[in-house]
Formats: sequence, structure tokens, C-alpha cells
Amino acid sequence: MGWEDVLAAGEPTPLVEFPLGGGGVRLLLKDESKQPSGSLRHRHARALFRRAMREGLIAEGDTVVEATGGNAAVAQAWFARRLGLSYVVVMPGEYSAARARPVEELGGECRFVTPPVAIYEAARKIEGHFPDQFGRAVEHDLAEELFGQVRPDWVVSGAATGVTSATLGAWIRRQGERCRVAVADPENSAYFPGWTLDVADYATGMPSRIEGIGRPRVEPGFRADLVDLVVPVADAASVAAARLLREVTGLAVGASSGTALWAALELVERMRARGESGTVVSLIGDANERPLATCHDDGWAKAKGLDVGPHEERLRRLVDVAGG
Repeated sequence: MGWEDVLAAGEPTPLVEFPLGGGGVRLLLKDESKQPSGSLRHRHARALFRRAMREGLIAEGDTVVEATGGNAAVAQAWFARRLGLSYVVVMPGEYSAARARPVEELGGECRFVTPPVAIYEAARKIEGHFPDQFGRAVEHDLAEELFGQVRPDWVVSGAATGVTSATLGAWIRRQGERCRVAVADPENSAYFPGWTLDVADYATGMPSRIEGIGRPRVEPGFRADLVDLVVPVADAASVAAARLLREVTGLAVGASSGTALWAALELVERMRARGESGTVVSLIGDANERPLATCHDDGWAKAKGLDVGPHEERLRRLVDVAGG
């Protein structure tokens, strides 16, 4: 099998209806956990590797080095293994066997660095090709696939590299679609204040507690001009929404998917308050067994200082209001 076959687009991921009970607004969940490597980051990793192979930047036997963590590292390790590449990822924070294991099981090597902002410099010091997932946006097939399934009024994604919202926004504008793009941003992340203040290089310097999204700086791949709204989401609200999503759909999603769901439900509430109808799509970034030991575990939430109860109560009200 050649690299073109390994990096070819797969089957479309499904849309899951979130049961709001009618009332003129639909909420659909684009389930990216059905990607072969289990998350939304699969698309971005495929695009990065495809560009590198086409431009002759990597070949079988080479080493790929990235600065990231969580699902992005797993997706890149998945492709590296199938392309015959060595893979080294520099992750932020202290060593964690739970975080390293999914990458190591795919043949990758994990190195941990503190403070979190030091991962970029540390990765560039390692010999190998550095795809830089936080750099310029790369085209991928998410928008075309999604709009072939439904014509939404809003699409909501979590704030990670910024690339997903940028590529969605660029495609929507090129095609003349009326859909708007919202970014859900957790605590400590730089995207909401940077977008609000219109400061492209805004930085908080603080790590996010929500794995997979939230950045201590506004990354180069983020395009504020292609985003219609950034919604700040409390970390406890992200956890509460992830638990509700699991309860409703059976999908054990990570807290990052909860962040996006919370923002989507806020949009539903605003649309209903204005008497609008339409469709909101929220991206499910992942769904697997790993979150069961984190955001779905009361002990983990307590250790993180997250009081989920009040947010669970508000979510029930939001869903009830949405259901009419």
C-alpha cells in the first residue's frame, strides 16, 4: 500500500441527533470519534502528513517530531506507524503514563516538558521533520463532508490549534454559505480574550485543564476573521456537558467535546429566545475509554477542584428550555 492510499480520505463520519424535543432548532453532533485513530485530530494529522509527503519533506524511515498532546499525538502516531516513520512527540507537563500509553502502543515516543509553552522549542531541537500542527492552516475535507450531509446555521468546534475553525470558516466563505462558525474556549485559554480584544498574539501563559483544547497563546493557525463567535466555557461546565452527552448518546466523550456541546447549547438557547429556527452542529472530538478515568470520574473532578453540580443543573434547564 502506497502513501497515497494510507492518506486517502475515509468514509464520512455520522451525524448524531441530540434530543432537544423539537421547537424549531436541531442540534446535531458530528461524531469524529469514528475516525480510524478515534478523534477529530485524525483529519488534521492526515493533511499534515499528506502535505509533507507530496512536498518530499519526509520518506519512509524518517523521523517526525511534534509538540502536542492527547488526540493529536495519537492521530499522528497512527499515521507514522502506517507510513513506516519514527514518531517523537513532546507533550506539556509532567510525565503521565496514561497520556503516553496510547502513543507508545502505536510505536511512538513521548517526552514531557515543563512549562507547557516550552514544548515548541524542545521539539525543534530534536532531529526530524517538524510538521508544526499549530502553524498555518491546512485544507482538509471536514467542511465539504459536513455540508454534503446537512446545511447548518452554526458549526461549533473546540479551541485547539485553531485550524479546524479556520478551515471551516474559509470554506464557508468561499462557497457563500450562510453558516456561522463558533469556537468553544475553556478556562485559561487565550482564544476568547484574544478574539474579544482583537490581539493576534494574546497569551495567558497558563495551561488548560481540558485535554485537547485550550492554548496558553493564540496559535498561528487561528483566524479571528473567519470566526463569528468565541464562547468561553467554564471547565466544570465542560465536564458536566461531557457527562450529559454520554448519558444521552452512550458516547464516553472527553471534556473537550463537552466544551463544544456546552457552547452549542448556549447557541440553541439564544436562537430559541430570538424565535429563530435552524440547525446547530457540534463536533465530537473523541469518544473512547480514556475519558472514563478523567472527566466521567467524580474523584478526578474533585482533585481538579471542579464543582460539576451547578452546571449539571443548568444543563438540565437548558435542555428543558430547548425542548420547549
